Parts: sequence; structure tokens; C-alpha cells
Amino acid sequence: MTGPWFAQEFVSHLGQAIEMMSGERPDIDVESAGTAPDAGSLIREQSFSVKGSLAWLAGPEAAWVSVGAASLRAAGIEEDDPAAAKSTFVEILNQAFSGLAREITTRIQREVNPADGADVTALPEVDEWRRITIRSGEDHTVLHIAFNDTMSELLDPVAVEPIEPAKRIGAPERSMPAGVENSKTLELLLDVELPVSVSFGRTQLPLKDVIKLTTGSIVELNRGIGEPVEVIVNNCVIARGEVVVVEGNFGVRILQVVSRQERLRTLY
Repeated sequence: MTGPWFAQEFVSHLGQAIEMMSGERPDIDVESAGTAPDAGSLIREQSFSVKGSLAWLAGPEAAWVSVGAASLRAAGIEEDDPAAAKSTFVEILNQAFSGLAREITTRIQREVNPADGADVTALPEVDEWRRITIRSGEDHTVLHIAFNDTMSELLDPVAVEPIEPAKRIGAPERSMPAGVENSKTLELLLDVELPVSVSFGRTQLPLKDVIKLTTGSIVELNRGIGEPVEVIVNNCVIARGEVVVVEGNFGVRILQVVSRQERLRTLY
């Protein structure tokens, strides 16, 4: 049964998304539902980059509005607008499904990304629904989540094709650090792909200001024009450099590799 794993990972990221939007993390429980959600529930269907993989989140409209409205109130928006509240809840769901996709990628070592999400009217025919209970103070909200068989097959080690290491023509032989030449563990890790990004700067904005952003809006960052950009690997700053152009593409020339102690201080 892989449904419980999917559901647990989803609610973990759902809690993170609600906390990020509202500033307070609710208590969330997930368990086998036994029965399908009510026929009148709002249903969100989420697909993923692996063909045929689907998840569904269902719940009464009041639940969607309740969670979304709480996030809007935390941002200082007190307007009674059910449409805005539901839209906010959909954004929370998008973040939670993105987090689930990252967990699947890490587990199976095969890239999985969230694809299109859409509202549907009919409940899917699935073997198992799981009930999610969100508690915040004295209030509680109940939702249901389910995954199709294709999603479950992703976690089947027999069904998942192993990832072949990328081969580069003319690539130099790896030089192993002293003392680890015979480490089989390190050899396995050398082909693990890590996300690399470049940060030009950061800032923090209240949610009410983020909602007001439109085409042409300017967001001021905390870094001057002449300051080096940060090279980030797996959410950790490992180097700083300057922006260059290489054959029409942006690149970064490394100017400084940060120390291990500084890397720990710069974890995002």
C-alpha cells in the first residue's frame, strides 16, 4: 500500500504551505477514510509529468473557503470574497503537490514534476480515499485525497527504470579526494543530480503586497549592482561570482568558493 506514503508526504507539505501563507502551522492528521467524499464536494485533479499519474483532492466548498480565508486574514485582507479565498487555497494546494513531486523524485531518483491541475465535477473511481483533518484552534476542516494506480507504480522498484549516468564525450576522469578512492558509497553519489541556481538578491514582502504585484511592478532586492551573485546548490550557497554571457546565454564566473562553516550559515 503506497497510498499512505503519498498522503503523509502531501499533508507534510500542505502544512508547510499553510504556515507560509498564514504564519501559523495547523495540526494535520491523515487516515484511511473508508468511504468516498460527498458527491457535492469540490474536486481538484492534479496530474504529474509521468504520463497517467493523477491525484485528487476533494472537500466541501466551505473547507476550501475556510483555509483560503484564514491565509488572507493573516495577510491583512478581511474582505469576504469566497472566490479569492478559493483561489488562495488552490495556490496552497499547488505548493503542496509541488512538494510531493520533489519527495517522489528524491525517492525514486527519477524526475517527477507537477503538471496541470484542474477542477473536475465527477469523483474518480479509485480503491482508496484518505481523510485529511486540518485543525487550527477550535476549528477543523476535513478533506479527502486519493491517488491512481499509476502513481503507486512509481514507487515499485521493479516498474521504475534505473537512471543511466550521463555520459559526456571527452569528460575528464574523476579525481577522488584522498582517503576515499575505494569508497563505493561516494562513487554512487557522484552521479546524483543537484539543483543549481543563481541568486541576484532576496527580499521579504507581506502577502498583501505580493497579491498587488502586476506587470511592470518593481521589487527591490537586497544586493547592489556591483556585488557578486550567489551560486546555490541544494539550498546552500557554495560560491560567489559575476554574471557573464557565454554564446548568448547567461553564465557565472566563480570568484570565490565559500568555506564549509560559511555554507552552514547560508542554508536557505
